Amino acid sequence: MVIYTVKNGDSLYNIARRYGTTAAVLARDNELLRPTDLTVGQTLVILSPQSVYRVVAGDNIYSVAQKTGATVNELWRNNPFLGGKTELEVGEVLTIVPEAPVYDREVSISGYIYPSVDRDVLRQTLPFLTNLVIFTYGIEENGELIGVDDSEVIELARQYGTAPVMLVSTLDADGTFSGELAGRVLSDTQARQTLIEEIATTLRMKRYAGVEIDFEYVPGEYAETYADFIAELRERVSQDGYFVYVSLAPKTSADQPGTLYEGHDYAAMGEAADRTFLMTYEWGYTYGPPMAGSPVNQVRGVLDYATSVIPPEKILMGVPNYGYNWTLPYVRGESRAQSLGNREAVTLARQVRAAIEYDEVAEAPYFRYFERVNGAPVEHIVWFEDARSVEALIRQIENYGLDGAGVWNVMRYFPQMWQVINHTYRIRRGLQ
Repeated sequence: MVIYTVKNGDSLYNIARRYGTTAAVLARDNELLRPTDLTVGQTLVILSPQSVYRVVAGDNIYSVAQKTGATVNELWRNNPFLGGKTELEVGEVLTIVPEAPVYDREVSISGYIYPSVDRDVLRQTLPFLTNLVIFTYGIEENGELIGVDDSEVIELARQYGTAPVMLVSTLDADGTFSGELAGRVLSDTQARQTLIEEIATTLRMKRYAGVEIDFEYVPGEYAETYADFIAELRERVSQDGYFVYVSLAPKTSADQPGTLYEGHDYAAMGEAADRTFLMTYEWGYTYGPPMAGSPVNQVRGVLDYATSVIPPEKILMGVPNYGYNWTLPYVRGESRAQSLGNREAVTLARQVRAAIEYDEVAEAPYFRYFERVNGAPVEHIVWFEDARSVEALIRQIENYGLDGAGVWNVMRYFPQMWQVINHTYRIRRGLQ
């Protein structure tokens, strides 16, 4: 796998010729919407498969798997243009054996969705996932669950061999995480037991493989109680074969101040849960100053601390699948960045004729541009993810010996992300 950065004067044709492939294959593998229009600084993933197969009349994904010895999921991962579908076109050239992965180890990859996810996007993404985490069940103060319409996405996940994971959070009706609700439920023994039993029942009835708990802004006084709750939940559901994950705010020390951090005791959670998911993203966020979403230097600070108190094999690190567009100058308390997809960001850079730059410290791409508003120039800066930044982030799985990564979120399909992950590690199946 080569990650190529477009330079001034490049065309898809001359890049393809340089690397012994075709412009059509490059456009297909990177899902370029307008292959003739490249932007200086954008990345292309260039692949060199070890063996291929040309589709003949009567073939479908299952017959090709049988002929070649590849699994269906491998065919989908190695040929993402198929979109996770079974039909094939005569003459299509499929990758059977890709390049050997950069690291010869198997990792877990989780993807987070809302039940409203576009089904075509979901089918294209599922072959790359160990776990599909469905966001989110809510909680009443008495511990009863607030359900979601998740049956269809659970069934789709199972069809692709991906483990569906129930997510339970303290997200309130206004779309914010309620620390007050978390405190009330955790401090009420009866509410905690009600919640545990409702989770156990839902896991069984909905055919989930496990549950992830995401209580944010938990008051520090409940840190021990929260860890006890996770341990109690794990003890209850593990007897029926289910696992328990817990989401943790990105801390760099045990005593880190702030309402986001104080209720999350890393050491206790690492012991209580089967896995921990570190939310290593949102340094650059809607209301904050312009910066990369997951600056690698900042992520490493979290991993340095986390791996000192949690076994690395129980950690999944967070990877963002989006960017933000800020209007400058940034004004604290007033500015609001607009979220956009990574492919949208490249399209925007092309439209405004901006060259994409790369921050070597944060290991993330960005660009600046001006637009006219009421006749006056207004400056913007956009930070997003590309193949380089994804590779820099997931390299930390190997560097720290982590179990894998979780992508927040997979509502948009970003082909370069999945190409890089698939050609860096072997992805563990969720359902055997």
